Amino acid sequence: MSTTQQVRQSRSYEVAITVGLIAYGVVHLLIAWVALQLALGKSNQEASQQGALEELAGKPLGGVLLWTIAIGMFALVVWQGLQLRYGQLKTSKKVSSAGRTVVYLALGFLAIKVAIGSGGSSSGQQKTVSARLMEYGAGRALIVGVGLLIIGIGGYHVYKAITAKFTEDLVGGVSEVTVLLGRIGYAAKGAAYLVVGLLFGWAAIDYDPEKAGGLDAALRTIKNQPFGSVLLTVLAIGIAAFGVYAFAWSRNARR
Repeated sequence: MSTTQQVRQSRSYEVAITVGLIAYGVVHLLIAWVALQLALGKSNQEASQQGALEELAGKPLGGVLLWTIAIGMFALVVWQGLQLRYGQLKTSKKVSSAGRTVVYLALGFLAIKVAIGSGGSSSGQQKTVSARLMEYGAGRALIVGVGLLIIGIGGYHVYKAITAKFTEDLVGGVSEVTVLLGRIGYAAKGAAYLVVGLLFGWAAIDYDPEKAGGLDAALRTIKNQPFGSVLLTVLAIGIAAFGVYAFAWSRNARR
């Protein structure tokens, strides 16, 4: 048996994946809480991954929890890396696994940045990057491309919600409640990604980097629509559903 196989079959490897997915679920629950507070007009906290982590940083043992989340995310990076290297994955699954690796890695580094107090505003950084890109001839085209990519990711999340394709990530007995939570969660995340992608496209077409933004800008855009508070509340519930689904995923993850 190779060293890699020994690692994949070890108890510590399973525990690391479980902790990582639980941490991933916690982050989504925090995002949902911040989004709900925004919908109710009770918070100006940034409704994003960074805002959620900053919310956690202000709680008792927040620093310890942030480092736990960071370690959990890096464990998930290793998990996806081994899946890509040794798993018998179809091309579509490899693309999905690579995308997850990037998300987990970015979230891990973000947790560390917030833990050491050097987070900064993610939405402000995105606007700065967008503004710099628009100074170049191909910059607007690149921003449109990024927007289309994000829209594609959002569409894929909605597709996974409709088809329950996410159940391919699970093993063992999966309850109907788990599947329902996954459907709701992926649909909500897909909707958020679609709005983010549209904001990037709109910024490029209108030549206005201020209109580009991440999750926080997307949720605030929804909030400013007719019945926006209701829509944002529904979306917050959906994101929370994904957080709870991640807990079930941690128990039944295909390793």
